[in-house]
Amino acid sequence: LMTTDSEAFDLDRAHVFHSWSAQAALSPLVFAGGSGTELWDESGKRYLDFSSQLVNVNIGHQHPAVTSAIAAQADVLTTIAPTAANLARGRAAQRIVAHAPDGFEKVFFTNGGADANENAIRMARLVTGRDKVLSTYRSYHGNTGAAIVSTGDWRRMPNEFARGHVHFFGPYLYRSEFWADSVEQECERALHHLRRVIEAEGPSTIAAILLESIPGTAGVLLPPPGYLAGVRELADEFDILLILDEVMAGFGRTGRWFAFEGHEVVPDLITFAKGVNSGYVPIGGVLISAPIAHAFDDRVFPGGLTYSGHPLAAASIVATIDAMESEGIVENARRIGSDVLAPALTDLAERHPVVGEVRGEGVFWALELVADRDTRDPLRAGEIARAKSEMLARGLLPFTVDNRIHVVPPCTVSADEVARAVEIYDDVLALLDAAL
Repeated sequence: LMTTDSEAFDLDRAHVFHSWSAQAALSPLVFAGGSGTELWDESGKRYLDFSSQLVNVNIGHQHPAVTSAIAAQADVLTTIAPTAANLARGRAAQRIVAHAPDGFEKVFFTNGGADANENAIRMARLVTGRDKVLSTYRSYHGNTGAAIVSTGDWRRMPNEFARGHVHFFGPYLYRSEFWADSVEQECERALHHLRRVIEAEGPSTIAAILLESIPGTAGVLLPPPGYLAGVRELADEFDILLILDEVMAGFGRTGRWFAFEGHEVVPDLITFAKGVNSGYVPIGGVLISAPIAHAFDDRVFPGGLTYSGHPLAAASIVATIDAMESEGIVENARRIGSDVLAPALTDLAERHPVVGEVRGEGVFWALELVADRDTRDPLRAGEIARAKSEMLARGLLPFTVDNRIHVVPPCTVSADEVARAVEIYDDVLALLDAAL
């Protein structure tokens, strides 16, 4: 390690407490800088960032339009209370609303995705007068009170302090909970299962159904055609609100502004964060449909944050959305997905027995790795850890979860960068094949 690398590492290990980790054995990578799809350490070793960090750096690292907008806002006014009006905040809300479906006119700003979901749940409960929130087992919604209990994965279990949460199974044909053998059957049976959960819980007790439009950390689980529309129909039938979590899937990740576009569904509330400004300054929020927004015209909304709509974050949103529009960044993500990633990853799957399934769209893909294609037994954790270290050694920063490699570069990624990454995936998958 170079001196500054060493100092950063030593300070981290001495004083920084890391999330989702046992602390003693950690050995974090030290990064000194970045640009576009690349990061580098102090010694100059460069990495292709095919994690987008936590699948949030959609516009790439250090986009000049965004960094200069933050600096310009810092020169004028760094912070102001949420009780005030501020031009950067108003413009950020306007830019976001411009990409929302008709009928959305207001944005409540939060500090990130978890408290966006927290406040969407709060709104749903207040407006309906009901308590329960239904969400799937294969989901992640954030690390605060109701958001973590809405989450379905293991992280919920040490944190179950919030009330009124019920879980159900969403569609996932490769590992179907419903003994389905076609996409249509998976969709039909998953919707039947949800109907039965609603009926058994009692529709009059349920405030909202909370779904990631595309479950991200849980495996990039694209909903089958008709599923989200079917959930919307159930919500309408039983007078339940539908919250779509677009924190990871929104703002270009799928090659669309929102992942739910094209699924013939309009939710009542949309939560966002991550890609709205690529995390350059922490911010998230709730897009609120008119009926819910107007429910608080003459009634106090009992929620707020000191940094709601922080001017530096707001300025970064305006710059991000403007750059995405003028530079065709969302279109680039769509084109890279259909023309470059889809064929390349499909080819990898055909050549490597360790790949059980490839799924995704835009710059949002997963390679599900298996020890046996016939039984679909997941590849063991030790092999995934080995794959991760082999990718890092070859200069690729990967995103691995459970038995999967998530292929999630920035929306600005080029075809050449994808080709470089695919070559590394190819090498590492060959090592895993040999171990089988």
